[in-house]
Amino acid sequence: MEEQKTEEKKEDCCTQGKNMKKNINEGGSFIWVLGFIGAAIYFISNATTFWMGVVGFLKALVWPAFLVYKAFEFLI
Repeated sequence: MEEQKTEEKKEDCCTQGKNMKKNINEGGSFIWVLGFIGAAIYFISNATTFWMGVVGFLKALVWPAFLVYKAFEFLI
C-alpha cells in the first residue's frame, strides 16, 4: 500500500515537470510570433516595391539573427 502511494507521487511529480516545460515553451512561441508580426509589419511597410516586401517578409522570419548580430557588433 505504501509503495503504491510513493509510485503515484513520483508519477505526479514527473507529469507536473513535463507540463511546466510545455507551458514555458508555449510562452516563448507566443513571444516569437508577436516579434514576427511586428517585424513583418515594419519591414513590409518600409518596402518600396513588391519584391522588397517579399524580402521584408523573409527578414521577418529571421529577425532574431539580426538582433543578436547587432548586439554582438555593439559589444565589440
